[in-house]
Amino acid sequence: MTTRISREELAQRIAADIAEGSYVNLGIGAPTLVANFLPEDQEIILHTENGLLGMGRAPGAANVDPDLINAGKQAVTALPGAAYFHHADSFGMMRGGHLDVCVLGAFQVSESGDLANWSTGAPGAIPAVGGAMDLAIGAKAVYVMTDLLTKTGESKLVAECTYPLTGVGCVTRVYTDHAVFDVTTDGFVVREAFGANTVQSLAALTGLELRDASGAAPALSRSRRDAESEEEN
Repeated sequence: MTTRISREELAQRIAADIAEGSYVNLGIGAPTLVANFLPEDQEIILHTENGLLGMGRAPGAANVDPDLINAGKQAVTALPGAAYFHHADSFGMMRGGHLDVCVLGAFQVSESGDLANWSTGAPGAIPAVGGAMDLAIGAKAVYVMTDLLTKTGESKLVAECTYPLTGVGCVTRVYTDHAVFDVTTDGFVVREAFGANTVQSLAALTGLELRDASGAAPALSRSRRDAESEEEN
């Protein structure tokens, strides 16, 4: 049995958690896929920071309007009643608490909900924070969409972020290709595991103490179990 779902499946899973009537910003990259899975019979209003409210699904190749793009320079559509406005007004919406949800990518998310998604701190890296800092502190709920592991196998869920922070204590929920995690005062809670994943296997992958949504005893990673055993002895 597989332990991962595709990005399209993950985008569909995120779309299912967005309530009707929400004002939503989808961050650059994978989060933009969420627009393609929002229910057509519900009014969910998409915002893009370059000045459009009422964004629709991605257009087909024959229907691309070069004047309609999102913040990531991808072609988008505008729904009936859409509004265009100045960049400064757009950031006023973001900073003023007028967005219900934003969906962002991440390099790291800490147990306390800190977000690092704009730089790994690598020498010579180009600064690319964009509007992420404004979204992280301004949206009422911050959803992160990311792979659980890096290309080299390290967990993106960490005890403390080691990369430059985008926002402190701002993340509400993390959607990964292995599972969905809620950020709580007690750390990460496994809201939903995909495929063959379990709370125990996810604890082993992340090296973190994880709880499941049922309130069962936390699962410890092997390293943390060993450390606690040594302390007891």
